[in-house]
Amino acid sequence: MEIDDSEERIRNIHQDLVDVYGEQGDHDDSDGVRQLLITILSQNVADENTARAAENLFNEYKNYEEIENSDVENLADTINPAGLPQTKAQRLKRTLKALREHGDKEDYSVDFLGDMQDSDAQEWLEQIKGIGPKTASVLLNFHFDADVIPVDTHVERISKRFRLIPFSASNQKAHDLLNESVPHDIKNSFHKLIIEHGKNNCTARNPTCSNTKLKKYCSRYRHVENGELEPEEFPPENL
Repeated sequence: MEIDDSEERIRNIHQDLVDVYGEQGDHDDSDGVRQLLITILSQNVADENTARAAENLFNEYKNYEEIENSDVENLADTINPAGLPQTKAQRLKRTLKALREHGDKEDYSVDFLGDMQDSDAQEWLEQIKGIGPKTASVLLNFHFDADVIPVDTHVERISKRFRLIPFSASNQKAHDLLNESVPHDIKNSFHKLIIEHGKNNCTARNPTCSNTKLKKYCSRYRHVENGELEPEEFPPENL
C-alpha cells in the first residue's frame, strides 16, 4: 500500500471532512481532572462502558480526595464496567496523587499543564504509570487545544484506510507519524473530524462508503470498487 501523507492531501482531506461534518467546537472547558479520569477509564473499552463506569465513579465518591483515599477493591468494583478494574483503580489513585502533590498547592488541578510547552505537558503526564501518549494527548487536545493528535481506534483505523500511515504501524508509531505529518493549524480540528467520521461512517465493521467526498481517499473502498475485496473485508498490507 502506497502511503500519501503530503500536506496538500491532508489539507484536502481536512476540508472535505469539514464540508461533511462542519467545523468542530473549541476546547472543552469542563473540569480537566474529571476529563483525565474518564479518559483513563476509556482505555481499551467501548464508549458505553466508559460512560457507565464514569457514572458509577462520580455517584459513589463525592470528590477527588475520596477517590484517591478509597479502598482499591471498592473502587475496582465501582468502575468494573470499564474493564481491567484493578489496574484502572490503581491508575486513578496514582493520577490523583500526582496532581495533588504537584507544586505548592495540595489540590487536584490540571491547570498547571496549560502553562507548559505541549511536549513538556505530555512528558509530565506520561511519567504517571498507566498514562500513555493517547491518554495524555486526549487531555491536552480537548482541554487545552494543544498541538497534539491523540490516536484512538477511530483515528488509527481511518488513517490506515486513508493511506496516511502503514497498516503495519503500531499505535505509538501512528501517533508519531500523524503528529509529524498533520499541519499545526489543523491538528485539533483534523483529530475531532476523524473521530466523527469513524463514529458515523467509517466504522470498524460494515462501514458506509457512500459519501462521495471522502470515499476517494479510502484504500478499502477502492479495492471494493475494483472487485478485489468483498465489502466486509479489510485491505491487506500488500494491496
